[in-house]
Amino acid sequence: MSNTTFAPGYGATPIPVRELLPWAIFGGLLLMLAIYFVGAEEGATSLIRGMYVHEFVHDGRHLLGFPCH
Repeated sequence: MSNTTFAPGYGATPIPVRELLPWAIFGGLLLMLAIYFVGAEEGATSLIRGMYVHEFVHDGRHLLGFPCH
């Protein structure tokens, strides 16, 4: 029986901030857009006509504590 240990031959390489920053900004903008649609897309501030978006995010709105009635 041999006593063999398996170890990687290389270490993890860090991701430079300049490569990560555009993705972080893009993700932040997507999150802000999602929060807008869940929290404010209703009534006078509505960007999309009708109640389609409101009904689509209705349960999420209540789950996150946004009033809508």
